[in-house]
Amino acid sequence: MADNEGELLDYEEDEETVEAPVVDAEAQVNGEKKKDVKGSYVSIHSSGFRDFLLKPEILRSIVDCGFEHPSEVQHECIPQAVLGMDVLTQAKSGMGKTAVFVLATLQQLEPVDGQVSCLVMCHTRELAFQISKEYERFSKYMPSVKVAVFFGGMNIMKDETTLKNNPPHIVVGTPGRILALVKSKKLNLRHLKHFILDECDKMLEALDMRRDVQEIFRNTPHEKQVMMFSATLKKDIRSVCKKFMQDPMEVYVDDESKLTLHGLQQHYVKLKDNEKNRMLFELMDKLEFNQVVIFVKAVQRCIALTTLLVEQNFPAISIHRGMLQEERLNKYQQFKDFQKRILVATNLFGRGMDIERVNIVFNYDMPEDSDTYLHRVARAGRFGTKGLAITFVSDENDAKILNEVQNRFDVNITELPDEIDLSSYIEGR
Repeated sequence: MADNEGELLDYEEDEETVEAPVVDAEAQVNGEKKKDVKGSYVSIHSSGFRDFLLKPEILRSIVDCGFEHPSEVQHECIPQAVLGMDVLTQAKSGMGKTAVFVLATLQQLEPVDGQVSCLVMCHTRELAFQISKEYERFSKYMPSVKVAVFFGGMNIMKDETTLKNNPPHIVVGTPGRILALVKSKKLNLRHLKHFILDECDKMLEALDMRRDVQEIFRNTPHEKQVMMFSATLKKDIRSVCKKFMQDPMEVYVDDESKLTLHGLQQHYVKLKDNEKNRMLFELMDKLEFNQVVIFVKAVQRCIALTTLLVEQNFPAISIHRGMLQEERLNKYQQFKDFQKRILVATNLFGRGMDIERVNIVFNYDMPEDSDTYLHRVARAGRFGTKGLAITFVSDENDAKILNEVQNRFDVNITELPDEIDLSSYIEGR
């Protein structure tokens, strides 16, 4: 970008844009060549993380995590990302996008005491917390690397003390809190080398959040690597993303039908709103699950349904916006650590949350649009595993959104059968 100040405020399309190489990751995996796609095609059949020539200490942590072969998005992005190239990526939920930027930035990191080298921002506190944990996991054998996470809802004085007494090399956070720390001159981004947005469409669609992101961006050096990731990235937002970047490599799953998740069984149940509880309890009794997420549309419904489940001897917990931040993180950690197996949540939990044991998702209340549906059901069947998504349809509007999902993602969501084969949604059965 030539001019940080002026250009970001005007989101008009440039009259002439030079197209960066566009790679259809899924087509590459299937060995297809698409005529309208620029870029080279490679075979990835024997690829492993060692092929990326990562530092030995990073490879050790990858082995500890049990990862053997990179997903297609990792295979496409990591080689370019470790070279410092700007990257704009849309790929399915659960395909390891977080690991792309975590591994790429750790590979390039040369920690300097008191200097923040890497800033990662996302739109929710839980996701920020999760990303910071991923950095800790992959930097396990890099003891000099310090990671900190900053978000609203917690005492800002604590963040300021961390920045003063134990300054991190990698900062993860939400835009509001990061901007407050930048404005108070407690967070210095003058030495930043990597600027990353996760779930970038959510960050840039909302104008107030976009303004915060722009102001933070202006406080960073002109020369830096910018990477952005999302599972859903509409064309108008792509052009906004590229205003922050210099000739990025773009990896898109352009055919939206490819955004549906393989291995995920999707069904619906037609019923009245007042029949939902009975149906949910029946299904919970009948189905076998490792962990379940039940999505509802409002905080009050979240609280009421959780109470009802507990009364029916289903030990459920909930996560919603009405909670204090520490309680939210505590509940999230309980669920992630498999201490609890049933979670009732609002859309707050619908994006980017990576809980590997979740194999059933209920849309107790229909999501408001097809994007939200995709993000919600992607909580089950992460990283190509099996899963089951059941959606309750109680009125015409619900049916309309379900039809939109089927048309957009070219998926056939069928009525829930009386019997569901266990092996269709549980691994190893």
